[in-house]
Amino acid sequence: MFQKNRKLLKIVITSVVLFLTSAIVLIGLVFLLVFKGVFGPLPDKNALTSIKNEEASLVFSSDNSIIGKYFAENRTNINWEQVPDHLKNALIATEDKRFFDHKGYDTRSYFRVFLKTILLGDISGGGGSTLTQQLVKNLYGRHDFGFLSIAVNKIKEIIIATRIEEVYSKEELILLYLNSVPFGEDLYGVESAAHRFFNKPASELRIEESAVLVGLLKANTYFNPQLNPENSITRRNMVLNLMEKEQYLSAIEADSLRKLPLNLRYENLDLKSPAGYFVYQVKKKTLEYLDAIKISTGKAYNLEKDGLKIYTTLNMKVQEMANEAVKNHLLVMQKLLDKEFDNRNIKKQWSKKQKQNSRSYEKDQIKKEVSLFDWEGFQTKTISKNDSLWHYYKMLHAAVLITNPKNGAVIAWIGGNHFRTQPFDMVLSHRQIASTFKPIVYATALESGIEPCLYLENKEKEYPEYEGWNPQNFDHSSTQDSTVAFWYALTHSMNLPTVDLYFKVGRENLVNTCNKLHFPPFTDDAPSIALGTLDVSLYEIVRAYGAFANRGQMNDLVMIDKITDAAGNVLYSNKSIEPVTVFSSETSQTITAILQQVINQGTGGSIRSKYGIDAALAGKTGSAQNYSDAWFIAYTPDIVVGSWVGGSTPDVHFNSNNGTGSALALPIVAKVIKGIENDKVLRHSYLTPFGLTDEAYLFLQCEPYRQTGAKGFFNRIFNRKDKMDRKTKDTEKKRKRNRR
Repeated sequence: MFQKNRKLLKIVITSVVLFLTSAIVLIGLVFLLVFKGVFGPLPDKNALTSIKNEEASLVFSSDNSIIGKYFAENRTNINWEQVPDHLKNALIATEDKRFFDHKGYDTRSYFRVFLKTILLGDISGGGGSTLTQQLVKNLYGRHDFGFLSIAVNKIKEIIIATRIEEVYSKEELILLYLNSVPFGEDLYGVESAAHRFFNKPASELRIEESAVLVGLLKANTYFNPQLNPENSITRRNMVLNLMEKEQYLSAIEADSLRKLPLNLRYENLDLKSPAGYFVYQVKKKTLEYLDAIKISTGKAYNLEKDGLKIYTTLNMKVQEMANEAVKNHLLVMQKLLDKEFDNRNIKKQWSKKQKQNSRSYEKDQIKKEVSLFDWEGFQTKTISKNDSLWHYYKMLHAAVLITNPKNGAVIAWIGGNHFRTQPFDMVLSHRQIASTFKPIVYATALESGIEPCLYLENKEKEYPEYEGWNPQNFDHSSTQDSTVAFWYALTHSMNLPTVDLYFKVGRENLVNTCNKLHFPPFTDDAPSIALGTLDVSLYEIVRAYGAFANRGQMNDLVMIDKITDAAGNVLYSNKSIEPVTVFSSETSQTITAILQQVINQGTGGSIRSKYGIDAALAGKTGSAQNYSDAWFIAYTPDIVVGSWVGGSTPDVHFNSNNGTGSALALPIVAKVIKGIENDKVLRHSYLTPFGLTDEAYLFLQCEPYRQTGAKGFFNRIFNRKDKMDRKTKDTEKKRKRNRR
């Protein structure tokens, strides 16, 4: 029996020895093949010396917020001084506690990996990779070599890790690791992760926050603090335990930190896109500048990989005010439009057209679960494709553009409701400009020598030479026995006097003004152009109003202040360009003085009465035919705020006064300006007084209406002195209010 057992033991030992010998020979053979490059070339020391992580280019607002990124991989690199000690400690304690003792691979882990993971095929027992080996995996990835994949990839990582340890110091390796490691959600590097989950740079992370991010490396989805907060807390506390075990934390510190909640400040620019439309325009402009740099210097830059920094003119605080104003206003107005559409059976008419024009209408009636954007957030609903199309078809859209007229700097830019779901930019869309165009007509008249006290006809008439055109005032009023003052007609956006003025000014003069303003060309000679039938973009009209705000000087709009490379070297710097003189200073001052009356007593009066804004403002409303487009522009010498509201097509509109510029577009501008007025710093920067001369307000001494005929003649003779005395006193009061 003893002999039999001894013989059996000998067989087992021999088998084990043969197995191990075979395994060692096999491993040695695979190692040799890997080393010789049979499974792909290995980087030498020279290649390792030139390692450079791809890095996202960052877009900054003027108040130093990150508002966008352009990347192939969402990575932002940081330097050693920006890495908190507790982050380094958490990483080492959790991922590689013998990091400072080995030379790229850990001998103890080495045998465990090859015996347990490779020979026994236990993938779950894998692990064992040092930080250096993990870095190699992050930099070079892993490849499929069939049943040899684990062995080949592990051996490759060991060889490269050994080489890379000879090239870089331990500190440099930690930094390379932290700048390259994936955190899930297409995030690479701890800086990007810190901004995503805690909305702060890595340098400002707290101990427990560092533990969350280090814990996330184990399994990016399972321990994601946004998706799985309970799992994340459990993993974070395990990291804190390991830090305590390695004496990076005292027992008291670790115990206190384990009791803290996550306190996430999740910020995903890709989903939220608070300035998505603007960031997209900045990208297009940046690529133009980079092309110019390449032509002039021969140096090429990759916007998605070279870690450029683009510093823009946008003020994120004002941008957020505009976003909030749009959301709150359209949330209310969309419900009113939906109700009106229900009463008018618009959906039934729309569905009939869809059925006629779509070959897959019946198929598109099948219901599926989809995520829809509306002003209360993304909603998951089970609806058909046709219902989804209707949802977006009937939706009101808003665009907001805010600029500094003195230098053309874009302060805020909202191109639509949500950049990710509705990327078409309505700031650049050409829509019927309506009465917002009238100040251009009146300014052209002043440039032609017409005085602001000129009296204009206010009676309806037909124009046979223009296909029987019969214009009317918005309220259908007219006067047969009196004329209306130039300034009063503009203040109250009257159509009939404006048409009369157009014929006095002449089409050619108006065309010349529009050319100076870089408006689209006129397509016909119809006088209706004076009432705003021209299609103009919000970009173009806001730039034009900048000329009124800037004493007749128009600046082109600017979005980028400067661009630097990853090291901070300036590649591009905005150079001020001389503005274009569009109007004389006297003309712009007079138009501004009249447009102040629009705010104080005209169609923009709710700025004062409803929103309680005290700042001196000039502005103009616009309501297109059939209420298809609503506009409002307001300005001071240091800011122009413009808004447009309408449907994705002109077919989507109110059939009531809810569709006017005063009701639909003005409230957005008013809410933004109110927010600025309530902010001491912004108020001082943007809501500045006009400082117009007294002569600019003399038109207020002119009667709004003047009677024609004999009765009017005698009234003017006998009542002139009393009226003028009274008017002078009223004018002085208004002038003081306007110059606040």
